[in-house]
Amino acid sequence: MFGVFLRGLGIDHELREAFGSRKGSGAVYPMGTQLRMLLDMFVVGEHRVFGLESLAADALFVRLAGGIIPSLDTVYRDLARFDKAMIARLERMMVEQGLADVRGTLKSTKEVHLDIDTTVNPLFCEVGAIEGAEIGPNAKYRGRPSYHPVLARIAETDTCVGALLRPGDTSFGAAEVPLIEAWIDRVRGVIGPERLMYVRIDAAGDCTEIMSAIHAKGSFYVTKPRLTPDLCGAIATHPTWRTVERDADGRPIRQVATIEFRRDEWKKHDLAVRIVAVRSRDRDSGRRVYLWDDNDYTAQAFLTNDTYSDEDDIAYRYDRRAGIEPLIAEFKSAWGIGKVSSANFEANHATLLLKLLTHNLLRRYVNKHLPKLRAWRAPWIRRAVILVPGRMARSGRGPTIYMPPRPMLEDMRN
Repeated sequence: MFGVFLRGLGIDHELREAFGSRKGSGAVYPMGTQLRMLLDMFVVGEHRVFGLESLAADALFVRLAGGIIPSLDTVYRDLARFDKAMIARLERMMVEQGLADVRGTLKSTKEVHLDIDTTVNPLFCEVGAIEGAEIGPNAKYRGRPSYHPVLARIAETDTCVGALLRPGDTSFGAAEVPLIEAWIDRVRGVIGPERLMYVRIDAAGDCTEIMSAIHAKGSFYVTKPRLTPDLCGAIATHPTWRTVERDADGRPIRQVATIEFRRDEWKKHDLAVRIVAVRSRDRDSGRRVYLWDDNDYTAQAFLTNDTYSDEDDIAYRYDRRAGIEPLIAEFKSAWGIGKVSSANFEANHATLLLKLLTHNLLRRYVNKHLPKLRAWRAPWIRRAVILVPGRMARSGRGPTIYMPPRPMLEDMRN
């Protein structure tokens, strides 16, 4: 059923048109067909190309692959043929599927949130064994080579609309401005100029060039600041705070304020930044920063160019950015974006984009045919919808697939 859905979307045709085929050893190897086979492989839960070995024993998978599974060497060689132009075409496909459901939400929302984050994919190899596997920041596996991809999602649909694989020693800063501008433009092209767009980044977004670029694109940014001593001092000495939440005894437990503070670099770039501070007594997660000796408040701050919204709304808007963290965890556990199949960097970039494309396509399938499963994560969707036991029989009239009845899915279609 998932394969029928993809064919109805034109995915098979688009892969053939975008990547064509090549000739070699007297045979034709359709690149588009191989990429379509890899999509099927990823959707059933395999993370590496080597997983084709086990799937070669599955009659349905072999039939969907055209009746024969190509050798692993053929798949490895074709993935290694990816260049920057082919990577760009594959990313456009992934983005188009990620933005497809955004169009469907425009009638019900006036705001769209673009969340940008990076992650570390440790690679257990020697430095130089895999292209781009360099030693960089790695809190869990210190000294290990890694990749450091940057990802973007639309919060309203939980789909990926941007991905770039980078070497492990690459940081996030002013060099990413053209990338962020391109991602904003592609989302703006779908939602139109009349809707509000918020770009949410963690403390890495406290970069004057990044904030200036987002502002110039007509979008709002919300990010965490670097808590430098001068900023902490401005928060600690701010005289007035507005109480937004009290406990049962009427004592303030959450207060907000707009802090008067400007860094020299902001003045140099003529960048007006609003600093929203929140202090709370019952904060039980995240980094705790104590700035006052005479009370037990912990403080956090946010940078934004939204001068209209209430301070508390700014804080809660940023907190909802946390949804990208479990999504990245799903990308790693359910789709295996941290596992590579090749020593070639472009081949690994291609498989990353294929996995994210499969995620977006599965989301589209669920949203259209099983809307009650929208809140489910990929492992549960895969178990209920994709990995269904069945029997494949052949007769003179062709093959027939017999599957057990699943009445519970019929209830979830409405």
